[in-house]
Amino acid sequence: MNQSLKALSRHLFDSLRDLLPVILVVLFFQLLVLQQPLPNLGPLLFGTFLVVLGLTFFINGLEMGLFPVGESLAHALARKGSLFWLMVFAFTLGFGTTIAEPALIAVAEEASEIAAEAGVIDQSVDAQEHYAMGLRLTVAFSVGLAIVIGVVRILKGWPMHWMIVAGYVIVVIITGFAPREIIGIAYDSGGVTTSTITVPLVTALGVGLATSIRGRNPMIDGFGLIAFASLTPMIFVMLYGMVVN
Repeated sequence: MNQSLKALSRHLFDSLRDLLPVILVVLFFQLLVLQQPLPNLGPLLFGTFLVVLGLTFFINGLEMGLFPVGESLAHALARKGSLFWLMVFAFTLGFGTTIAEPALIAVAEEASEIAAEAGVIDQSVDAQEHYAMGLRLTVAFSVGLAIVIGVVRILKGWPMHWMIVAGYVIVVIITGFAPREIIGIAYDSGGVTTSTITVPLVTALGVGLATSIRGRNPMIDGFGLIAFASLTPMIFVMLYGMVVN
């Protein structure tokens, strides 16, 4: 119990320290550059406190729950020796974590509204919801496929840098054919997929798998899955835009 409280207090201090630069920047511009008092000081302080508290519980939860779960599942599947179930787990993990990403949901909804205003899709609610859901499913599928590719790379020991270079060459080529309206969304999709839910579990999967396989170095082979998860959405979202248009 004492160790848990010590860990929680340490995370609380770390969260406050990490947020302090942002707080100082806001105070500097508000008080010295704009020379205006902070609006709604009470709610602002309370909201900042909630952010610190939420970040603390989130980091503590990662260490207690998500990282151990991801690593233990990777170890168990590696010991089982079933390539099929390992691939299924890798795809469903990537797909499931991405479809639930709050950042992706927000970007998809915003993109559907802008697409409707630009006349790319119908302005009806159904059309916007269909467009947003199609975008989310496309990104989730691409991340699931990316995790499968990353797992195969760990198993085979393939060099990651050549695969990344080839992926970005494909991105550049498809950019020349994709509609201009979808290019920015596609590039942003690569960033929003690697957020609060996806990163911890996918990282734990890679490290756990590399640790379980003889001849693999967790530092060299265990990391890199997030790079694939950032790359493939750009390709698939641009293809999605070409299909929709």
